[in-house]
This record gives sequence, structure tokens and C-alpha cells, in this order.
Amino acid sequence: MLDNYKTGVFYDEMMGNNGTPKHHYRWFYQLVKQFSEQELKEKHETAQLNFLRQGITFTVYNHTGGTERTMPFDFVPIIIPKERWEEIEKGMKQRITALNHFLEDIYHDQEIVKAGVIPQELIENNPYYYKEQVGGVHIPLNNHVFLAGIDLIRDENGDYRVLEDNLRNPSGMSYVFQNRYVMRQVYPELFFQHSIQTLEQQLSELHHAVISHVPPNADPNQAPTAVLLTPGMYNSAYYDHVFLAQQMGIELVEGRDLIVKEDVVYMKTIRGLKRVDIIYRRIDDDFLDPEAFRPDSALGVPGLLRAYKEGNVSILNGIGNGVADDKAMYVYVPDMIRFYLDEEPIIPNVETYFLSDPEKLDYVLKHIDELVIKNVGASGGYDMLIGPQSTEEEQEMFKQKIMEQPNQYIAQPTIKLSRAPAYQEGRFYPCHVDLRVFVMNGEHTHVLPGGLSRVALKEGSLVVNSSQGGGGKDTWILSEGGEGHA
Repeated sequence: MLDNYKTGVFYDEMMGNNGTPKHHYRWFYQLVKQFSEQELKEKHETAQLNFLRQGITFTVYNHTGGTERTMPFDFVPIIIPKERWEEIEKGMKQRITALNHFLEDIYHDQEIVKAGVIPQELIENNPYYYKEQVGGVHIPLNNHVFLAGIDLIRDENGDYRVLEDNLRNPSGMSYVFQNRYVMRQVYPELFFQHSIQTLEQQLSELHHAVISHVPPNADPNQAPTAVLLTPGMYNSAYYDHVFLAQQMGIELVEGRDLIVKEDVVYMKTIRGLKRVDIIYRRIDDDFLDPEAFRPDSALGVPGLLRAYKEGNVSILNGIGNGVADDKAMYVYVPDMIRFYLDEEPIIPNVETYFLSDPEKLDYVLKHIDELVIKNVGASGGYDMLIGPQSTEEEQEMFKQKIMEQPNQYIAQPTIKLSRAPAYQEGRFYPCHVDLRVFVMNGEHTHVLPGGLSRVALKEGSLVVNSSQGGGGKDTWILSEGGEGHA
């Protein structure tokens, strides 16, 4: 199976440096060795067809418009032993608790600014800081982050690090369930002998988290009504919206399906208007309410912010969360953990340089070919330079951009992202991977066991985003200990 597989200088999830599989992967390795080449090819094709048949697509936007694609799927799972996962879980809960404290604090008392931990201007100048719109508003459970998608990587020593926090509209949760479904359909043999944590109750957990955000002025005699607000079928993550609404048993609505009367939100139904208490929105802040944000938004609901401020409706995730998951604020998350929780971070950040510091700027301009440069406001792998894989022309262009707007960019060392075997086009080869962990937050904090393992399927590529040619893998958390260390 892996005769010609080279681990190289990168940490490998599955293979040891001696060319044999790691302890917790041995049984998987033995099973796959029993498949013939033909069986592997057939299974691979069946898996891809499964995604196509179920319409599991996302849209890639480029200069020629949008293209619908299925998420490429790779059957070699990422397997994480129980003990290792428990440490990740603790680290995720710790991080979300601190970020939530931070959001509550900066929209109210700003203790962290008064203490001199985070510079005032970093918050005030942030385009996602909506003090005017939502400052001082009290929200259910004081909870701004109902669902987070936190991206983890492993460095060359196999240590986990947080790459970024997604606290606005993290997408991809539906792929976690579909990856598992396809694995069970196409590779049932892999599930017979092993205890892998199930995903069966996870959508109930998500629904419970949604419903726990009852607004202060909800009708106490009625069960709360929740809806999922989507920008519509042309959004790149529309499949995600449809899947989650269906599985939670809540209505999928667009802005035109809702109306605000006397600061209360209603959904239009064939039986007349029905009151809405909780909106899980997948629309960015700017488009939510044309009266409060962008007046040209056709996606939002006029008057929605008034209803929110009056305590008549809850909006999940909270408005203005973008100030906390901005790539510049990321640098301060370990300080938030120390300030609010008086603890050391369980899972550290990747080392990051602020380019507003003249010394760091000078260093970065001289070593741009060794570093990763990111726009603090961009996501999805856009406006980003991977130094070692870039041309001199691209480096010069980024130097210009950085010198014009040093505050808009950060730099990070090129981390030797861990790799795992991928099976594509009839052969196994190593591909870089990361892991998006989903954290749900309601009356309690719950981490989805596993998450979305994303894989850079282009050989040698470091970009795992599906919009940039990446794919997905199933993530298995072993439910018994003693499987060795990953």
C-alpha cells in the first residue's frame, strides 16, 4: 500500500519515520492492505459519486464567475487517540470561554483595554467592531459565540497549534456528517472491529444549543421558534444551510420570508404570520438589516436590529463577533486566556508578527520568501502569500501592499504542516492536512468529536481550503484509551 511513501521532514499522522504505521493506525493499515488495486479504485469512485448524488457541492468564485464543485473526498481517515482528543477538547473549551468573555467585555466595560492588555485602537479601528449598533446590548446567556470553527494544525513535532478562530459564520459542519456517512457506505469493513466515537447525537446537541438562546421578551407560554436565515441558493455554503436546518428540524428562511412589526420578528407562512424567537443566521453582519447596516442589502430584514436590541429576538452568532476572529486580534487570544481565566493556553497559537511594528516589518520585507503573509480581514485562502512557494514577482507585489498598508497584514513562519496519506488517481501520496474543530455553546459548551479534516490534495500544496482545491477526510476519535500516542 505504502511501499513508495516518503514521510520526509514533516510530521506524518499515520506513518512513522521507519516506514511502519503508528500504533493507533495499525489495524487500519492491515485492513487496507487486503484491498486489491481494483477494489481501491472502485471504492474511491463510489465515494465521489455518493457526494455528487447527494448534491454536496460548494461554489468556487473566480474571474469568470462561480463554478459548482463537489467536495473532493479522501478515504484515509485522520485517527486521533482518546487521550489526545481530551486535551484538544479542554483547549477548545478554554479558548471559546475566553473569546466569549472578550466579546462581552469590549461591548460593555472594556476591562481588558483599561488593564492595558489590548490596545484600544486595535478594537476601535476594527471594521467588524459594531459598538454603535450593539454596544451595551444584553444577550441571552451572555453568549456571543453559539458555534465556532477553530482551525488546528500540527507542527513538525506533532504538537497541535491554533491557526485561526472562526466566530462569525463557520461553515463545513455538514461535511463532517457526510464524510462519515460516505465512509460507512463505501468502507463498512473499517467500522466493524473498532470503537470510533459516534456522531449520532451531535445535531441534537446543536439544536439544543440554538434553542437555549431564548430572548428576554419571548412568550413564556410558547415553545421558542428558531429559523436558519440563509442568503439563498447562490451562496457557496448553501448545502451546509439546507443540511443543518433539515437535521435540526427548523425552517430555512431568506430575508424576504421575515418581517418586523412593532419590533417583533415574524415569519410569513401559509397560515399567516408566526413569531420568530431565535435566528441562526448565515448572513454577514453588514447585510442583516438595511436600516442599521448596508442600505443596499436585499438579503436582510428591515428593523431586525431594533427587535434584537429590544430583547425580542436572538441572533446567533452574535453581531460584531468579527472583531474577535480577526487575524490581528488572534495574536492576543493567549493574553485573553490569561486575563479572563488566569490560565495558560492549553493549545498555543502559531508565532505571528505584526507588521505595524517597524522592526518586524523590516525583518519580514527581508525574509518574505520564507514567511506566510496574510491579510487580517481575508479568509478562505484569499490575499495570502506562501513565501517558499511564491515567485519573485508575487513577493514584490506583496512588499508593495505591505508597505502601503502595514496594519492590514500579519506574517507567520511557514509551519511544516503535518501530512497524511491520501489516495487519489490510483496511488497513495502524502498531503498536508489541518482540522476544523466545531465548538457549540449554549447552556454548556460541547465539542463535536472529530471535526472536518481538510486536505491539500494538490501534491506539495499547503492550502487546504476547498475553494483552493482542497478536499475532506473523515476524522475518527477512538472511544477507548490505550491506543498509543498520535
